[in-house]
Amino acid sequence: MPGQAAIAGDPRFYAASGPLRLSAVAAVAGTAPPAEERLLHGVAPLQTAGPGEVSFLDNPRYLSALEATRAGAVVIRPELSARVPAGTVAISVAEPYQAWARVAALFHPAPPLRPGIHRTAVIGEDAQIDPSAEIGPLVVVGARAEIGPRCRIGPGAVIGPGVVLEEECRIGAHASLSHALLGQRVTIHPGARIGQDGFGFAVTEEGFLSVPQLGRVVIEHDVEIGANCAIDRGSVQDTLIGAGTRLDNLVQIGHNVRVGRLCVIVSQVGVSGSTVIEDFVMIGGQAGLLGHLHIGRKARIGAQAGVRGDVPSGAEVVGSPAEPKHLFFRQVALLRRLASGKQAGAGLTGKKAW
Repeated sequence: MPGQAAIAGDPRFYAASGPLRLSAVAAVAGTAPPAEERLLHGVAPLQTAGPGEVSFLDNPRYLSALEATRAGAVVIRPELSARVPAGTVAISVAEPYQAWARVAALFHPAPPLRPGIHRTAVIGEDAQIDPSAEIGPLVVVGARAEIGPRCRIGPGAVIGPGVVLEEECRIGAHASLSHALLGQRVTIHPGARIGQDGFGFAVTEEGFLSVPQLGRVVIEHDVEIGANCAIDRGSVQDTLIGAGTRLDNLVQIGHNVRVGRLCVIVSQVGVSGSTVIEDFVMIGGQAGLLGHLHIGRKARIGAQAGVRGDVPSGAEVVGSPAEPKHLFFRQVALLRRLASGKQAGAGLTGKKAW
């Protein structure tokens, strides 16, 4: 209800393990066990954690919350351990956020699979479903599709004919996949659309003539696709999402796009057809990329950037049209000085500045 205190790991929604010994928590975090032992029952933010809970600090901006916390233990950098209050045990690690991910998963593991096919699911002819897979209510699995070991298909999802899911894939509720090959441990969040027609048509005197889209979507191992993303299949070649890449919610990937390994693409980004994005690229929210571009390895594209040309490896671009970061902010500074001067001049003449 509105006004209730926030609860991390609300038992209505999240399965929990525990209580767990502090030494076990430290081991999962990747550090030696503290001198003292205690039981911990769960995780919580610094502001609300109690003596039976573990929290973390990775940003020094929140040191005031650390100094006031009542948490039983805190995952923290070694150089900040001295700031931990009396009664709280410091779990000192070089990378607190990584350790926190493992600790939180220890207390709240993913729900166990329930192997089997729900009675309301519709399974096409010659579909192959591993006995260890979980097929939820109202799922449709098309003819000749292959569902690998320990996959989980959420309610109402549609797996089109011939689609292949290798082991341990997770498909969210109402997602749809067609013309797609998925590697191992791929996660598709609810409502995502994978493998639909690309935006391809010829212009004729009578109107638009759709061009058949004859490629596929290939998603490599350990990729995560956010809710309501759309990834078009290729026209005559494949659309590719490289291993380990993460797409936030509401990302659009056009046909024939090739995204490299371990890229991060944030919400509402649009990538037009046939653009190549190399490994380790980061693209900020609402950025737009024209088609047939080449984005080099480890490039960084700022939020709301409009990218109209190739971006070299390692470059940082911002603005619309996008340009190197240092040039953009130099221009912003110049415009502010000009505007300030114009307003000052207006004050002398009695005329409005704008």
